[in-house]
Amino acid sequence: MSSANRKSAGLPDQAAPAALPVTRLRPAYQQVADQLRELILDGSLAPGDRLPPESEIGGNFGVSRSTVREALRVLASQGLVKTSRGTTGGTFVSSVDPDQISDYLEASIGLMSGSAALPLSAILEARELLEVPATALAAQRREQHHLDALHAAMEREKRSRGRGMKFREHQHFHDVIMQATGNGLLTMMTEPVFHVLRTRFLKPSPVTHEGFWAMVDQEHEEITERIAAGDGEGASEAMRSHLVNIRDAYGEA
Repeated sequence: MSSANRKSAGLPDQAAPAALPVTRLRPAYQQVADQLRELILDGSLAPGDRLPPESEIGGNFGVSRSTVREALRVLASQGLVKTSRGTTGGTFVSSVDPDQISDYLEASIGLMSGSAALPLSAILEARELLEVPATALAAQRREQHHLDALHAAMEREKRSRGRGMKFREHQHFHDVIMQATGNGLLTMMTEPVFHVLRTRFLKPSPVTHEGFWAMVDQEHEEITERIAAGDGEGASEAMRSHLVNIRDAYGEA
């Protein structure tokens, strides 16, 4: 019975049906991009593989070529595919450069840093969680050229006093330890954190204080000695103490 008829009959109106709890579908190009991304990430499409022509991809998904092009633009913006023109051209799965990953992480962490989602305390905590056990690993796996690089970094630290470069050498010392682990993923994860701490949160006062750098020099020497001796536990404890002691070098803007 219609609303008007119900009123004429003296009956109350029925309540309007509640909206169904449906989830709005994502745009077609995004759904195509999501599925292609999954094929890339699960290894079904390997770096260097050429994707089928746009018309074939569109036929597989039941979408237009313009939708496919938009999906490929999304994947290209994420660095997952590259398109080249010419007789040998096409769209290919990208071969990822570790430096690109590190740069992307640095930019993302830098943009988020200092917000409620990523305060300085969280960045310092994450650094310690990564670097302390990694130093123990470095003590087990280091080679002579890593020890040489650590000694060279400490010498450059001492020579750079008063020239505004000392903290960069300090960061290089920590980079070498990550390299000594032989684990490239650790390097990719820690370098962006080091860079953001130096460029975003470094306070000027400790960096110009000789007492601060005398402490850093001494602690770096102890860490190096422990690594050289293959003392993983001692090296990680020395690194833990060092990272706690240099926390005051950083502060929120």
